Amino acid sequence: MKKRTWIIMIGSLFLLATIGLAANPAPPKKTPQLLKEGGKVYEQVCASCHGSKGDGKGPAGAVLKPPPTDFQKPLKEWPNTKGDPQKVFEVISKGIPNSAMVAWTQYSEQQRWALVYRVMDFSRAMAKGK
Repeated sequence: MKKRTWIIMIGSLFLLATIGLAANPAPPKKTPQLLKEGGKVYEQVCASCHGSKGDGKGPAGAVLKPPPTDFQKPLKEWPNTKGDPQKVFEVISKGIPNSAMVAWTQYSEQQRWALVYRVMDFSRAMAKGK
C-alpha cells in the first residue's frame, strides 16, 4: 500500500510541475517581424496612454492615477516589473489592479510578447542615446 501511495504522490507532483511550466511558456524569439507587429499594436492601443515615444505622456495618460509607465526609464526603474520580460508580459496579459492598465487578453500570446519587446526597446534606445 505504501508503494502505491508514493507512486500517486510522485505522479501528482510531476503533473503539477508540468502544468506550472505550461502556465509560463517560453517567449518567442525576438525578430524584426515580431518587433514590427509589436509597434503596430502599440500604436493602436498603448500610445494613447503611454505616448508614441513610450514616455508615459500620451493624451489619455495625462489624467490617469497612477500615471502610465514611462518606458524610456531604465528597465530596473519600471514599477511592477523592474524590466523583467516575463513580468512585463504578465502586466500586459493581466493588467494592474486599481489602475487604468487593463488586461489585453484579446491579443494573441505572440502579439503580447511583441508588445513586451516593443516597450522594452524604448528603454534600450534611451540607454544607447537614440
